[in-house]
Amino acid sequence: MKSMNFHRYRQFPGINLSDRQWPSKTITKAPIWCSVDLRDGNQALRIPMNLEEKLQMFDLLVEVGFKEIEIGFPSAAQVEYDFARVLIEENRIPEDVTVQVLTQAREHLIRKTYDALEGVHKAIVHFYNSTSTLQRDVVFHMNQEQIKQIAVEGAKLVKSLKEEYGNPGIRFEYSPESFTGTELDYALEVCHAVMDVFEPTPDNKLILNLPATVEMSTANLHADQIEWFCRHIRNRESVLISLHTHNDRGTAVAAAELAVMAGADRVEGTLFGNGERTGNMDIVTMSLNLFSQGVDPKLDFSNINRVRDIYEACTRMNVHQRHPYVGELVYTAFSGSHQDAINKGMKAQETREDNFWDVPYLPIDPQDVGRTYQSIIRINSQSGKGGVAYIMEREFGYKLPKAMHPEFGRIIQQITDQTGDELPPHEIWKAFEQEYLNRTYPYHLRECHIQMNASEEGASDTIVKAVVGINGDVVEFEGKGNGPIDAFVKGFNQYSNVHFSLESYSEHDIDHGSDARAAAYINIRKSSGRSAFGVGVDRNINLASIKAILSALNRLEA
Repeated sequence: MKSMNFHRYRQFPGINLSDRQWPSKTITKAPIWCSVDLRDGNQALRIPMNLEEKLQMFDLLVEVGFKEIEIGFPSAAQVEYDFARVLIEENRIPEDVTVQVLTQAREHLIRKTYDALEGVHKAIVHFYNSTSTLQRDVVFHMNQEQIKQIAVEGAKLVKSLKEEYGNPGIRFEYSPESFTGTELDYALEVCHAVMDVFEPTPDNKLILNLPATVEMSTANLHADQIEWFCRHIRNRESVLISLHTHNDRGTAVAAAELAVMAGADRVEGTLFGNGERTGNMDIVTMSLNLFSQGVDPKLDFSNINRVRDIYEACTRMNVHQRHPYVGELVYTAFSGSHQDAINKGMKAQETREDNFWDVPYLPIDPQDVGRTYQSIIRINSQSGKGGVAYIMEREFGYKLPKAMHPEFGRIIQQITDQTGDELPPHEIWKAFEQEYLNRTYPYHLRECHIQMNASEEGASDTIVKAVVGINGDVVEFEGKGNGPIDAFVKGFNQYSNVHFSLESYSEHDIDHGSDARAAAYINIRKSSGRSAFGVGVDRNINLASIKAILSALNRLEA
């Protein structure tokens, strides 16, 4: 086997934090959420959103419950600037929502950003400059003091312009971009210098956003970085520590969760993780992770299909079929053992005394996010008998007796083996109908009269007079027994050359009301030893049972 060039890379250094506290913490409340779909997410699109799409996305984010929304980079493009102006001039921003705008710590960009915010009720001016070791060396060719001075001068300008514009609703956020690639003590030094300019207080907090602009380490090391920073930042009560994790290593959600455990107050991210390269932290996943642990996520994803549809329309991106909580297949089981466990779990859930959700393979109830139970179990060649029975009950109301599951399961297995594809519910029903309900040869019930007699002693007998088609001929017979089924079997065995006995019987209503139909399931065994189930449906349960007997006989003759 060829060896990959792993020696070209070095391990991310650990953090000197031997007494770390975050591993023993749990998340008991949602962080402050900030959506960056309209800025970071939009910048990553092959075709950026136009003004109408931006407005539709903004309305969706408000509907979901975001109270802080980064609406763009007004100094970067005209559509970004125009979008901010439309939101403000048309009064589209709810009073409880704060918009956020991003700008580099450069004077002309900051000034244009303020122009875009003129007349806004509440806003966060988010300015940044890169502080990482690598970018200082290869991009800016500046030393630590020079980079820090960029941050300080930017802070002074955004503060002075707030006073110049006379808008008390402006707040500030600073990001030492590529925080995770910056020496911790130097990142702290730069943030302290920025704090010296703003002089934040517990009533007027500064947001310090610590972006993992490129995810460079395991999630636990990122948590160590955040805990170290939270411990060492001065006037901790006067700052909000914000996260902005990216997904280069595929662990952005985990990194954000552990970093919240490490002390962070706020999380920036996007719907479904849209963003540059491998994307931003997926707020849908993280918030529903909290939801699954009994924590109020403070965001409403109870109609997740609508959120997905608008997202896909606005971004022209597709949500993966296996996306947590949202993908088409995430609440679906094809495996027979999984289907059996889900089927049993769903039935047990209906009788639980407490209100807690506890079903195998389903971490949350799909209905809590607006999904249905219709596609929980889907049938292919890997599926089992329990899954087929689940579909018949959930989709069509037929509660097949357990002893019948293997028989019908084998019938469906033969079909899926031949097609090699998934078998949708309507095809399962078609196979059931053809196999059990539509067989009329060689036996077919043409007419049946049932007479029940009761004696004074309490004993009773039943007489069945039936007209049955047998191999195209019409046969009339009469039978007497202790009930309609017994009478029909005795009469049929007496007047035909077919002899069989009943092995099992079950029945249930399919519909509700006075004209409800009943389904009967009867397993019969012929004298030869062969046995089969039959199914009958009729508004009269006795007739349904007799039809089920003939169904089974027809299947044995097939």
